[in-house]
Amino acid sequence: MPTIEFSGKQLEVNEEGFLVHPEEWTEDLAAHLACKEEGLDAMTDEHWAVIRFIRGHYEANGSAPMVRSICRTTGVALKRIYELFPSGPARGACKLAGLPKPDGCV
Repeated sequence: MPTIEFSGKQLEVNEEGFLVHPEEWTEDLAAHLACKEEGLDAMTDEHWAVIRFIRGHYEANGSAPMVRSICRTTGVALKRIYELFPSGPARGACKLAGLPKPDGCV
């Protein structure tokens, strides 16, 4: 299985770069992945609002939230989410939030 190195540790990821062990996620890891994997220059308050909501929903429910729920709860419009995470809410935002690859539509 592929790995990424972060903070002196080898973290397992799947072939698409999603964490295999979501419990290893930290906000520092999210910031690292944002630059290295997603090509983002910086994380804004909007990025963090989306990532923290997704992460909290996953921890409470064991699944990624629907994108409408992300928009409604964070106040970030769908168009803006795609601007913030060019690879989309599932691939970009969920990956940065440390979730396993979501099934179906996020």
